[in-house]
Amino acid sequence: MTGTTSLAIAIFAASTLLAANTAPSSSSKTVEERTRAAIARIERLDPKLHAVIAIDPTALGQARVLDKAKRPHGVLFGLPVLIKDNIETGGPQPTTAGSLALLHNVTGRDATVVARLRAAGAVILGKTNLSEWANIRASGSSWGWSAVGGQTHNPYALDRTPGGSSSGSAVAVAAAMVDAAIGTETDGSITIPASVNGIVGLKPTVGLVSRTHIVPISHSQDTAGPLAKDVTTAARLLVAIAGGDPTDPSTTQADAHVVDYVDSLKADALRGTRIGVLRFATGWSASVDSVFGRALDVLRAQGATLIEISTLKDRERIRPAEALVLHTEFKGDLNAYLATTPSTVTTRTLGDLIEFNREHAQRELLLFGQDRFEKAEATNGLEDAGYKQAKELALQLARTNGIDALLSTNNLTALVAPTMPPAWKIDAVNGDQLPGEGPGSLAAVAGYPHLTVPMGAVKGLPVGISFIGPAWSEATLLGYGYAFEQASHLRLTPTLQPALESSKTVASLLMPYTPTPATHSTEQGLRPPH
Repeated sequence: MTGTTSLAIAIFAASTLLAANTAPSSSSKTVEERTRAAIARIERLDPKLHAVIAIDPTALGQARVLDKAKRPHGVLFGLPVLIKDNIETGGPQPTTAGSLALLHNVTGRDATVVARLRAAGAVILGKTNLSEWANIRASGSSWGWSAVGGQTHNPYALDRTPGGSSSGSAVAVAAAMVDAAIGTETDGSITIPASVNGIVGLKPTVGLVSRTHIVPISHSQDTAGPLAKDVTTAARLLVAIAGGDPTDPSTTQADAHVVDYVDSLKADALRGTRIGVLRFATGWSASVDSVFGRALDVLRAQGATLIEISTLKDRERIRPAEALVLHTEFKGDLNAYLATTPSTVTTRTLGDLIEFNREHAQRELLLFGQDRFEKAEATNGLEDAGYKQAKELALQLARTNGIDALLSTNNLTALVAPTMPPAWKIDAVNGDQLPGEGPGSLAAVAGYPHLTVPMGAVKGLPVGISFIGPAWSEATLLGYGYAFEQASHLRLTPTLQPALESSKTVASLLMPYTPTPATHSTEQGLRPPH
């Protein structure tokens, strides 16, 4: 049996076995009607948000086929899903990773994750914008910007960051263009945009979801994962996309760990649990800490025992080691990917891309450079001793002495922390200026799962709570996230206001104080300006 044939059988079997979990968003509508409605929302909202690079011209055709289908409905039957534009989809659309260099990268291939979505009954609606090259090109970039898609905007305040690199996927879900999208993460690229856009994001264990036909950064840390309106939808997406793929060696253990993730969603999942609070990953601001404190109260009220963890030894050494690993693997992995692209793609190596960007600097480099590309090009390959030492150190600090040790020493099943601060302003001059580091890198470098769920807002801007666990603990984390979601009853709705400062509440506070006639006599010393 060939790898392709066995994978197709596995995908069909999984979609049939889990058909009982099917929950179409509106059973009274046909799939075509739902798809047309999603397209209409994109056409109405996206001119302000720049979340969607292109709508798949085959989407309505896919919907009509599903409406006529006689076989059992899959777990995602009739659900329009948007795909980050570093993930290949069959059909006429290119997979650009946001770069002009890949405008003609029409491969005619479905990434394995997309094939699984189709088998589960999803409609592949189109491609979403992203931080160009999944944010590996420049250290001074603006998250959510690409040469192809422009700047994605946060729907809660259009002048604020959408996070990255799965920016468009997160914004499209937050703005209710769709209920579900797929992103990718190497370090923070699913969980960060999910947090700042007030939605659910799950970075799975590396190796649970295939990376075949996804533009790579790092075989040690890359994974695709769900971005969704709620935990249930995220679980349904994971049911569809999780599983082994003979063309991706990292997934050899996946099938042994796949479960029915929807079945793990219990309102009492937190009862009797012991969860670690990562205090060393807090302190973004007093406001975020206050929201986090209320979230911890919800966990306690649901029966969780919380254990305070104040420090993590040598945490500051993780980032430098990770950087060398990512730069080294990016060069080799990207060159291997480019070799599989059609002849219409003329950039065949990372070195070619660096030169292409210089030749097209007016669009590609006028805002942000390519220093990370240049660092990656200067690395010495996967046999380099420095790379091997950095990889071993990173795993030791983040996994063995990090998450594994924190869980086992304290007899815990998961760790929690604020995912990120509220969205900061887009800065086309200086790029993103992140004021610290959350818990995401720990899970990313370890290759472990990380779930973020909305926990509240600061002056109307969303913030998320992170649930992090050991390898293959997605079902546990989704259960905890679901229990928190059901108990907190939190619903955030973006308003697409131009800026937070222009909102009625905040704008009035930015103006000089003017007493009303009723208060003027009691406000001694205060007079309206002349």
